[in-house]
Formats: sequence, structure tokens, C-alpha cells
Amino acid sequence: MKLQQFAAALLIAGLSHSASAQTEIQWWHSMGGALGDWVNDLAKDFNASQKDYKIVPSYKGNYDESMTSAIAAFRAGNAPHILQVFEVGTATMMASKGAIVPVTEVMKMGGGKFDANAYVPAVAGYYTAPNGQMLSFPFNSSTTVLFYNKDAFKAAGLDPNKAPSTWPEVALAAAKLKASGVKCPFTTSWVSWTQLESFSAWHNVEYATKNNGFGGLDTRLAFNTPLHLRHIENLANMSKQGLFVYKGRGNAPDATFVSGECAMQTASSSLYANVKKNAKFGYGIAPLPYYPDVPGAPQNTIIGGASLWVMSGKKAPEYKGVAAFFNYLSKAEVASESHKRTGYLPVTKAAFELTEKSGFYKANPGTDVPVTQMIRKTTDKSRGVRLGNFVQIRTIIDEELELVWGGKKSAKEGLDTAIQRGNEQLEKFQKANKG
Repeated sequence: MKLQQFAAALLIAGLSHSASAQTEIQWWHSMGGALGDWVNDLAKDFNASQKDYKIVPSYKGNYDESMTSAIAAFRAGNAPHILQVFEVGTATMMASKGAIVPVTEVMKMGGGKFDANAYVPAVAGYYTAPNGQMLSFPFNSSTTVLFYNKDAFKAAGLDPNKAPSTWPEVALAAAKLKASGVKCPFTTSWVSWTQLESFSAWHNVEYATKNNGFGGLDTRLAFNTPLHLRHIENLANMSKQGLFVYKGRGNAPDATFVSGECAMQTASSSLYANVKKNAKFGYGIAPLPYYPDVPGAPQNTIIGGASLWVMSGKKAPEYKGVAAFFNYLSKAEVASESHKRTGYLPVTKAAFELTEKSGFYKANPGTDVPVTQMIRKTTDKSRGVRLGNFVQIRTIIDEELELVWGGKKSAKEGLDTAIQRGNEQLEKFQKANKG
């Protein structure tokens, strides 16, 4: 009997050993709620699709927090294999020579063919170095859109099937919503991204010099033109009248649209996953509003969201696993399902075509808005914004505009001070990365 037990114990030990022969890949991310479910499902489905690798996703707090944790982990020698970094961290990651392995190299280590042209150009271009090397994997790219509550529109006597397309129309719709008893007619998340960065690209005006930072580290902020000033003044006036209600930084305001408290919101297209799952009202998705008297507007919007960076110092088989996972995420059917589920942009052209063919856009009006805003031809002013210390610059903008919304500073004072303080951050970054 004892011999049988010993044999059984040996068998169990053998089984557990063979199971642990799988190569584990640590993936740190910042996706909570409905998007966290999506990330976990991607890892689970990939793990079930093959036997060699196991992706282990770990939520590490918001984008700022996960980036800080990863930098500390890298210094301590225990960084994850894959780190999700939001787009404003791109210049910092690019400058972290030695900390990352470019995705183009990782894919080569995986042994497969890698074609950067398969990815949506406006997205892949943002994460590509001047030498044409793709540095990070464009995992969850979003853009800015307008969400609106169709039920609230109907109750206010507005056409629920016609969203305001210009900023003057937004103000008029907000006034009607307020008159009908809506306490929060319009709000916005990610103030710097929606009201300055995307706003600039959408109107084909510079946000910063040197092609918004793509042309060199000596870039400086430029968002105090007459057009920028007019827009922030308009929002400040709407704030005074209770037509625009500021609901906080980052994506904190998202909950106020989903709950039905705010009737219109400019936000990330990825809010779609939460709205679809939790909103108890009819909703619409429309393009970002613009000023109709600006020549060439609307141009194109720019990406937000994040990409996946591969950290250095890992073993060759582990990089093979990362490459296998990225190849899996790039499959047309996988990327199309992700796009349909989340509101993020399709990663590849093939995924976009597959989604279109499936009839998804026709069945879900508005879900094509982020894509059509992004696949237009870009200009030097509308390609995107890539700045060093961008996280700090966005915080400065939040601080200054909060004073404007609160009536403590004029729009001009707020923008001028944000530029002065932001340029100090750019100078710091330039000095630190001269070599």
C-alpha cells in the first residue's frame, strides 16, 4: 500500500513539474472594471490556445501608478515582461534606453515575420521611432468622442438622433438641457487631452512647437493662440452658467455620464465598454465638436489609451512568449472582438475590415466614429503630441484650468501660466536627455 502511495506521489510530482514547465509572462496593466474583465479574458484565451506560455495579468493601479511601480521594479531587477503605458508616457519610455526592448526586435526573437504596415497607420506611427522601428505594441488606442444621453435630449425637446456637431451647438443644447431640469448638461474627462490636445489636432493648429514634439526635444508649448483662448473662455462662461460642470481629473467624470447625471460628455471612446454594460438610458456616440469658422476643421483626432512596452533583462524563451502573445492579439478576429467590446480602435487594418464586414457598425450606430476620426490623412500639426514629462504637464494644465473653471483666473492667465510652467518641465526633460 505504501509503495502505491509513493508511486502516486511521484506521479503527482511529475505532473506538477510538467505544468510548471510553462514559461510565465508577467503583464502589468491599468485596466479596471469592464476593461479589466476584457484584459483577463484575453490572457485566459491566449493561455488556452497553446501550452508553452502563461500570461499572468496584474492590475497595478491607474496609468501613473503602474508606470511608477514598473520603474521601481526595473531598478530592483524584477520588472514585469510587459508593461502597459499610457500614450503620454511614450517620450519617457523612448528616453529610457536600456530599460526596454523595441517590439520590432521582440517579434524577430519570436521567429515570425513582422509587418509594421499591418497596423493602423495613425496608431502605429505614434509608437514608431524616426528609424521606422516600432517601439511598443499599440494595444488599446482610443480617441476623443462625444457621448450624449438620447433620453435626456428627448425630454429637453432636442432631436435624440442628432448630436451637436459644433461648440456653439453644444452650448445651445446644454442650455435646453438645463432648462429641462438637467443639473449637469455637459462635462468632460481628461481635460488636457480632450480640450487642448485633441482640440488642437481637430482644428489643425499646433499644441506645441516642433510638430508637437515629434521634431525634437527643444519643443515648447503653444496652446495660447486666439482659437485656444476663445475655446477656454467659452467653457469658462458655460461653467459660470451651469452649462458645463467640471467633475474632476482623469476619467473621474465618466461615472457621471454612465449614471445619467451628466447628459453630454467629451471622453475617451473606450468609455463605450462601461456605457454599454451599465447605462440605463439610450445613448449616442458622435464626433468631437469643432468651430465651424476655422479653415480645414475638422481635421483628425489623436490617440489616447496605451501601448504595451517590453522590459529588458529577460531570457530569450520569455521574449518568444511575449512575441507569441502579441501575434495572438494582432489576429484579425481577436483584434476585431476587442474593438467591438471596448470602443478602443482596431489594432490592425484587417481587424477594421473584418468588423465592417460583420455589420457591427451598422447594427451599433456611432461605434465607427472613433475609427473614421482617426483614419483621415494627418498633418504635421495633427499627427499627435509626444512630449517629455507629459504626465507632469497634464497635471499643471489640470491645476490651472481648475482655477479658470472656478472663476479665480481668466482663461488667458490660466493658459499663459500653464505654458510657462509646462515649458519648465520640457526644459528639464531636454537637459536630462541631451546625450
